Amino acid sequence: MAIERVREYLKQWNAQERIQEFEVSSATVELAAQALHCEGKRIAKTLSFFQGEECVLIVAAGDAKVDNAKYKARFGVKAKMIPAEQVEEKIGHAVGGVCPFAVNAGVRIYLDESLKRFDTVFPACGSGNSAIEVTMEELEEYSGTREWVDVCKCWQEEQQEKAG
Repeated sequence: MAIERVREYLKQWNAQERIQEFEVSSATVELAAQALHCEGKRIAKTLSFFQGEECVLIVAAGDAKVDNAKYKARFGVKAKMIPAEQVEEKIGHAVGGVCPFAVNAGVRIYLDESLKRFDTVFPACGSGNSAIEVTMEELEEYSGTREWVDVCKCWQEEQQEKAG
């Protein structure tokens, strides 16, 4: 089971005991926010894409959407999500539990700038009813991210409203 793989993976940082499991589904941003009693934007959703034959994960804030133009400018290819029925085979976690921890070898992980406005966020932990609260530094370390990227839209509107 993927959550057990994540639990084992997080042991290297003694973080395995911080995994929260719920009696209810946390498989979508909305459901995870309800289960965690937090705002949906603090859910760190993990999106799966093909880049040619390779697979990449983009971890973004719950209120962010991938901006196709930014994605293509950054990666040089059109954003092509992995079909739901292939995600578990390609990434190592099923849809609803996809996370940046304990993924299949060769999967590259990027963190989107939309996450940086929070002290902590809640990514899933390999199942559709789990999460862990992590700081940005922990997310970087635990995910083994390649780098931070700016490939999302919609979340900046709130920032602009606060500034304006």
